[in-house]
Amino acid sequence: MLGMYDMPALQAANDRFWTLIRNHLGYGPDHLTRDQDMWGVWQDPNLILAQTCGMPYRTRLHGHVQLVGTPDYGLPDCPAGHYNSVFVKRRDDTRDLTDLTQGTFAYNEAVSQSGWAAPITHLAQLNLRPAAVLETGGHALSAQAVAEGKADFAALDALTWHLLQEYTDQNDRLQEVTRTVPTPTLPYITAQGQNAAQIALAVRAAIEGLEDTDRQQLSLRGLVDIQASDYLAVPNPPTPNALLSNS
Repeated sequence: MLGMYDMPALQAANDRFWTLIRNHLGYGPDHLTRDQDMWGVWQDPNLILAQTCGMPYRTRLHGHVQLVGTPDYGLPDCPAGHYNSVFVKRRDDTRDLTDLTQGTFAYNEAVSQSGWAAPITHLAQLNLRPAAVLETGGHALSAQAVAEGKADFAALDALTWHLLQEYTDQNDRLQEVTRTVPTPTLPYITAQGQNAAQIALAVRAAIEGLEDTDRQQLSLRGLVDIQASDYLAVPNPPTPNALLSNS
């Protein structure tokens, strides 16, 4: 399952990417999984390859899955294999980040590194926190909530923000406020019983074998090795309930 960056415009490229991985591996399902719960896939003892988020990895999956490698998306001002979160607001909104926190913060889910952990940690370092929060269920839905005035600001991972600008009208409706510090980006994982090194070789070969248009569309530059300890060192913020109960 490669569902973390699998909006409709990218599905054909992701399908071709998986086909290349499968061909190099010599085994695996014919098609990507798109109709199952992510947690069920991540914890499946027969999992060959999936992409997860840093926060689910460090809070629940570490010790139960193997890291395969971390994709490098070539994001601006980020080391290889890292990403950050982009705070966004409506294009006609003149408030700065401090003033925006007096309103409603839209987030995808509380176990998201880029949608919750990174932005809340960033705000805490500035002695700030949102006055109210709105859980949306997805980065694109958080962006939509801000654009429609249901929330005042949100944080999207940098690649999602790029993709929304590329394939939707969000660039006309939203603007960037600031960015968080980089953290390791969403890793590829496999089940404990799989050969992670062999799978990593297949992923690297597949990235190298992608057509230029697919590589550009998926923003894939390569696969890097980031240690589990680097993921585990990223701080976990309070839950939304705990954050608001202390306000």
